[in-house]
Amino acid sequence: MIRLLGFRLLQAVMVAVLIGALTFLLMSLLPGDAAYRIAAGRYGYDMVNSAAAEAVRAELGLDQPVLWRFTAWIGDLLTLDLGNSLVTGRPVMDMVAHELGSSVRLAVGAVLLSFLIGPPIGVIAGLRPGGVLDRGLLLLSTVTRAIPHFVLGVILVMIFSVWLMVLPSAGHGSFTHTILPTLTLALGLAAVSSRVARDATVAVASSAYFAFGHLKGLSGTQVFLRHGLRNIGVPVVTYLGVQLVYLIEGVVVVETLFAWPGIGHGLVHAIVQRDVPMVQGTALAMGLMFVLLNTAVDLLNHLIDPRRRTA
Repeated sequence: MIRLLGFRLLQAVMVAVLIGALTFLLMSLLPGDAAYRIAAGRYGYDMVNSAAAEAVRAELGLDQPVLWRFTAWIGDLLTLDLGNSLVTGRPVMDMVAHELGSSVRLAVGAVLLSFLIGPPIGVIAGLRPGGVLDRGLLLLSTVTRAIPHFVLGVILVMIFSVWLMVLPSAGHGSFTHTILPTLTLALGLAAVSSRVARDATVAVASSAYFAFGHLKGLSGTQVFLRHGLRNIGVPVVTYLGVQLVYLIEGVVVVETLFAWPGIGHGLVHAIVQRDVPMVQGTALAMGLMFVLLNTAVDLLNHLIDPRRRTA
């Protein structure tokens, strides 16, 4: 476990440096004048002129060499200082921490809801492979996973907000505002986890140790709980690490679609406004969140699979 945590710590450091370098480089390569964009974000597009843009350029040091500005950012990162937003002037660390809380709440809700939907259906289908439920699950999961986040979100808005008028289409502030964005993310995750659970159930149900449990006189429920559930859980939890890419990618799209004040929504606005420190801070937080969630998945597998502890 110490080796695992040490490797993840090293990975987090490498992710921080690579994300910082790539975001800084990509933002520098964007066409147009960054000073005009930042001035427009501060004062509004109708109030921007060349004098305001030059003032912003001089104030923020945008006329300095790119390498010098990136080196300064790395130096600040070593002291856990992400700098200040070029548009609002507020510390990036405070803004990212505020947005990250909303995103984590959305992501955790989506993962929990996907586990309540996907694996139970997959297990039921796997216990009767080739049946009507198994074939229907294959079709439904394939279609759901193939639909992009924004299309699935729009479909849910049309159903629950426009036709049924039971849920708000966007915004935040109450529990009802979290339902549609959480469901949008959860359905995509459940579509994959249900198939993983189904295949794992088929493999476990056809194994020798599962059949031996029946020979010992255990009931079907006892065999499943004692010898099947944990073995099914290992691949489902392991594949969750792969699904985290889908989750973090979906956060950006879903938060923008539903006007959810999370880190994905903040990242989109920061890119439009050319707020480089904010882009670096939000991208860094998302990258480190991916490493942290993968670490949690590894630790969970370490707990439920005794073979990892005795290897």
